[in-house]
Amino acid sequence: MSSSVELQDLYLNTLKGNAAIMALVAGIYDRVPKNPYGKKTAYISFGADDNTENDAECITCREITSQLDVWSIEPGKTECKTIVDLVRRALHRQPLALTENALVDIWVTLVRVLPDPDGLTTHGVVQVTAMVEEPT
Repeated sequence: MSSSVELQDLYLNTLKGNAAIMALVAGIYDRVPKNPYGKKTAYISFGADDNTENDAECITCREITSQLDVWSIEPGKTECKTIVDLVRRALHRQPLALTENALVDIWVTLVRVLPDPDGLTTHGVVQVTAMVEEPT
């Protein structure tokens, strides 16, 4: 399995396994459905990914930066900020593991909450960088 796909699965499973996050969001989507909110006021989606080679002698390593987007239609920024903070805590420097590749380190490099141009939605951004060693 590709290291970036395995990493996305790790994020998905980690966040879905977090009861506090799932109490607030309708779902976590790679492809956002027509009604992503369901009966709740927030959801999470996968955003952009960037990969950088970070090889060392005899080691194939990639630095993978992924964006997780939080969307909230709850008035104000409080709900979005709460979810963003929960996502950060669930991933930043946590002892997570991959199956086919080796997760060397994982850290949240950016957290941002901003109003969406529609004037009603709050958009949260969580940028996560992971160092992944791939088998040769």
